[in-house]
Amino acid sequence: QSPSVLDAMCTEDADCPMGNPVVRGNGIKTGKCVMFNTTHSTCEIYGWCPVENSTLPRKPLLAEAENFTLFIKNTVHFTKFNFSKCNTLQTNDSTYFKSCRYDPFFNPSCPVFRVRDMVEAAGETFEELALLGGSIGVQIEWDCDLDHPAAQCQPRYSFSLQDRRYNFRTASYYWDSQRRLYRNLLKLYGIRFDISVHGQAGKFSIFPAAVIFGTGIAFFGAATVVCDLVLLYLDAKADFYWKEKFEEVR
Repeated sequence: QSPSVLDAMCTEDADCPMGNPVVRGNGIKTGKCVMFNTTHSTCEIYGWCPVENSTLPRKPLLAEAENFTLFIKNTVHFTKFNFSKCNTLQTNDSTYFKSCRYDPFFNPSCPVFRVRDMVEAAGETFEELALLGGSIGVQIEWDCDLDHPAAQCQPRYSFSLQDRRYNFRTASYYWDSQRRLYRNLLKLYGIRFDISVHGQAGKFSIFPAAVIFGTGIAFFGAATVVCDLVLLYLDAKADFYWKEKFEEVR
């Protein structure tokens, strides 16, 4: 292990308990303290070599990805109203989705988005986000008034930046002709899209309207009673209100 890792420094084998991982290191201790160079001794480890380096890319490795497209197909079901709607245009033209691009005004039923447009809608530039990766949130909002025609029930899309860095590692393992185990470790940078869908729908019904109307009338009746009690018994001019409200008959 490199002497730059503090937990790897040692003077004897007892400083390197077998099976313990090197804190912030690259492997498991073998139990041996070995000479790293003329001035340092470090714990020997079981690990892959060479160790991963921290070299960062200087430019996006796949700059052409800005013109890639993402097809987002989404269907909502409002079971209470027995209503379903898909965000794609119902068409028999098999080439439509190959050429169309989403536009909120001119083409809202084409859920095909250009990657660069999505990144810019989230407030970022593609070149910066593609270099070290990032995460973009895609929110799909359905807000439907089912008293109107079904064609007016359309989703609204919004984009937000969740993280300016995104990467993950993957490895492939293989044996050589001498039965020695090797691996290729890849650190991959990319743009991740997290899609969330929310929806609500409403429709006029006479029964809830009648209940709300009746509740309102009852509320105003109760309010009148409360006002009378305050004015007749709690107000400083209660005697005046009492004389104005009631007429004594002798």
